Amino acid sequence: MKLLIINGPNLNMLGVREPEIYGKRDYAALCGFIRNCAEELGAECEIFQSNHEGEIVDKIQSALGKFDGIVINPAAYTHTSVAILDALKAVALPAVEVHISDVSAREPFRRISYAGMACVKTFAGYGFDGYRMAMELLAGGERK
Repeated sequence: MKLLIINGPNLNMLGVREPEIYGKRDYAALCGFIRNCAEELGAECEIFQSNHEGEIVDKIQSALGKFDGIVINPAAYTHTSVAILDALKAVALPAVEVHISDVSAREPFRRISYAGMACVKTFAGYGFDGYRMAMELLAGGERK
């Protein structure tokens, strides 16, 4: 199982940006957490982060034929990017959306998820554990 983990804008600022919402752990801690989860599942993973919508679209497109599934935290692009939605639909890989915070309990505009329309499930408000839940879902829940 090869998983592509995509993180959108400002996730590189974890630990600095609004720690009361996103927590005090930094992006390096998130990447370490994801790698440990992949190892526990017996899966390979590649982690990608960009603040640029086109780079995220390019990365999704490049996943075709190389990965078995995508875990995506589109961050602010969740609520605005039809391009990311279309890229996810184009590659037609199983994808799971993740948000560290509970976006449904925040500002009304955050309740719309374009990317989520192409995902099999969304995990929001579970902190880093949402990534584990998404990876387990894509890997069939099996730990090796």
